[in-house]
Order: sequence, then C-alpha cells, then structure tokens
Amino acid sequence: MKREDGRKPDEMRPLVIKAGVLKEANGSALVKLGKTTAIAAVYGPRETHPRHLTRPDKALLRCYYNMAPFSTNDRVRPGRSRRSTEIAKVTREALEPALFLEEFPKASIEVFIEILQADAGTRTAGINAASVALADAGIPMRDLVTSIAAGRIDKTPILDLAGKEEEETECDLPIAYMPREKKITLMQMDGDIAQKNLREVIDTAIKVCEQIYEKQKEALKERWVGEGK
Repeated sequence: MKREDGRKPDEMRPLVIKAGVLKEANGSALVKLGKTTAIAAVYGPRETHPRHLTRPDKALLRCYYNMAPFSTNDRVRPGRSRRSTEIAKVTREALEPALFLEEFPKASIEVFIEILQADAGTRTAGINAASVALADAGIPMRDLVTSIAAGRIDKTPILDLAGKEEEETECDLPIAYMPREKKITLMQMDGDIAQKNLREVIDTAIKVCEQIYEKQKEALKERWVGEGK
C-alpha cells in the first residue's frame, strides 16, 4: 500500500537521537521522529521532597510530560492536563522495569519531557528520549527502553502512524520494549483489532524498536566517546 509520505508500511520516519544536550541536567537527550521533537532531562538521584513520598527500599521515579504551547498549529494551553498526566504515568510505568531503583533507597529521580514540536507519536518520542537521558545521567539500567506506535490499515501492519493514518487505522498501538531483555514494558491500544492480527502488529513494532535501540546506543557512544577526546 502507498502511504501519503511515501514510506513503506514497516518504515518509521527519519529518526535523530542526541544525548547530553542540556548542560545543567544530570542527563538529557533530544529525539526527532519526523517533525515530532522531544527533549528529556533527568535530575537525581537526590533527596525526595515532600519527604512523606520517600520510599525506604528504592528510589522514587517521577515523570513529567508537557507539550510546549507552540508545539502544534493550535496553541496548547500551558499547564497540566488529563492527557499529560496520563502520558506521564504510562511513561513512568514503561521506564521503571529497566531501572535498578533499589540502588538508591530514599532518593528520587525526576524525568522531565518537553514536546517542542508535535506531529504524532509524542509519547513514544518522549519515552525514547527519557531512556537515553537516564542512561546519560548514569542511572544503572537493565536495558534501554525503546518505543514506537503501530497500527493496521487495509489489512497491512503500519509502523509509526502519522497524519491521517491515526484516523484510518483499525488501532493505534504504542508499545515500549527492552530489546536485550525481550520484554514489553508498555502496550496501549486505541481502537479494535482481531486477536489473530494483533500479534502481527506487535511483531512489526518490535522489529523497529530494535532499530531505535541501535540509534540510542549510537547516540550514547557518540556522547561519551566525544567527551573522552
């Protein structure tokens, strides 16, 4: 099938990942997926405030997701919304399995995600950026977390939905995946798809998550090899 931007069904938009883009953060990363642009900053481990949220046995991971007012054609209202709160929650749940939080009892690790430009796939771009930012901050990790959305149009699995494809697809299925661990840490679905077709869509997404994984590692290598010169 033909896609409006000329991509193959299993092809994602051009991907750019850069680590260490913010000097004042403990770790940071920029991800551009097509026109969608996300930046993530990590602070910590540090003392937890307010103190009643402190966990005696492991660090508290706190994620924040925000779309800049200028990120879309229609100005986004500043501040938290139900959508931003929900995406922050699923981002935290996607990242937690990858982190050795037990190494930092009573501390907190904060991840801030800012969407600078939005053209579909903002939550997946944010997760990819946050994962690289956590690694850049030196937080011990079992694996990096990768993320992409997939769907199904005209009986064909479609990768990295964009534009009108989100309206045409049978389902919009973002996943997060740890490639080395072979573990899905997030799977959501908006729409309706037969169970027999779901596995094919998931497998298509996982293949591209493995490509994103290589890009993440390249970004971190470039960052730290460059620092060592």
